[in-house]
Amino acid sequence: MRKGIFVGFLVLVVPLMVFMACAPEAVVDEDVPLEIQMWIGLGGELGQRIEEMAAEFNAMQDRYIVSVVEQGDYEEAMTSAIAAYRAGNQPHILQVYEVGTGTFMGTRQVIKPVYELMAEAGMPMNPDDYLSQVTAYYSDLEGNMLSFPFNSSTPIFYYNVDAFVEAGLDPDNPPQTWPEVEEAARALVATGNYSAGFTFQWPSWTQMETFSAWHDVPLGTRANGMLGWDTELVFNDDVRVQHLQALVDWQAEGLFQYGGRRGDAGPLFTSGDVPMYIASSAAYAGIARTADFEFSAGFLPYWPNVEGAPQNSIIGGGSLWVMGGHTEPEYEGIAEFFAYLSSPEVQAEWHQFSGYLPITYAAWDLSRDQGFYDRIPIHNTAIEQITLNEPTENSRGLRFGMFPQIRNVILDGMEGALTGEMTPQRALDQAVSRGNELLREFEQTVR
Repeated sequence: MRKGIFVGFLVLVVPLMVFMACAPEAVVDEDVPLEIQMWIGLGGELGQRIEEMAAEFNAMQDRYIVSVVEQGDYEEAMTSAIAAYRAGNQPHILQVYEVGTGTFMGTRQVIKPVYELMAEAGMPMNPDDYLSQVTAYYSDLEGNMLSFPFNSSTPIFYYNVDAFVEAGLDPDNPPQTWPEVEEAARALVATGNYSAGFTFQWPSWTQMETFSAWHDVPLGTRANGMLGWDTELVFNDDVRVQHLQALVDWQAEGLFQYGGRRGDAGPLFTSGDVPMYIASSAAYAGIARTADFEFSAGFLPYWPNVEGAPQNSIIGGGSLWVMGGHTEPEYEGIAEFFAYLSSPEVQAEWHQFSGYLPITYAAWDLSRDQGFYDRIPIHNTAIEQITLNEPTENSRGLRFGMFPQIRNVILDGMEGALTGEMTPQRALDQAVSRGNELLREFEQTVR
């Protein structure tokens, strides 16, 4: 295993377990509002809106003050929180991206499970009130929610309506299968006005993790790690090899253009240069702000030869974890804040502003009643896709320790195939082998 990955594992996991006892309890002064620190990994307009939501909660009551602190991106927020834990001044609430779920679940002694927090405050959470595909990701095997779902998204298939019309494609019927994507890409490139037919962001999330759930095939054993830490990765089968080989072939033909490991492909679409784009449902606001053409979105494409496809997509984004080492009055304040955040009005507004999914059925219903989906159908597309079918063991979510590092291993393999350094089969074989080494290291730590 590479030294850098192992060091990253130590930084993310071990300090949380070793230094739990160092966290002192806060001194409570009943005459002064209790401060609740919430560290987030979102900035820009989204971070500003979270600060506004906290300010609105603060104005509603005088017992607590929620202070929102931006900590850069998700990884920086996690690293900062761990350092703060070692110093005994950890935040009360930490926003963690979805791939950090397994790591935090594996170190449960450093968190306060949300279902316990709410029950102790007399505000029990009913999982049935939340989108099942969202709660499944953040719950234990008994259905208890360990973190608070907040900013959940899912990948969807965006396309340039103007480009479709120009190429003689029907903008009301976007491609539904990967062969149809290939056909549409060839028609678009044939106009001579586009550098490629399609691209995507966050390749591991969109083309491996969500791709696997959408095709109802496992990323790993033990229900993608949901049933235990003794899971093994298995994504080097014919289905994933076929897809990676197709991407290699389409890139060689000029139908597909790789845009990088994160969200770097966005400008290829918003500039009008590449007319089809698989990206987060939460990318809508940025696309609407920068694109000067009409666009729409449909379900993710699937391979028609794979039995069980399409199944349902899985979530991305993040959730709010409550950290241990705080006082009962502070936990009561956090529970009240979470009850505020989950109210239909607040959730509907956050959903409509951000493009993230509504985490509750009530917020979804309210948005529908307000005519939001009539005005912007794209947002309902994302919800319908993620709720298309009841989740299976392959499409419920992922629960792998050290998954941020495993994502990089997956990306190494995908890029190795796309650059011609190795065949798709060898690339995925190596990624599975390296990823399983990381899983075994994590399993030894949490035993």
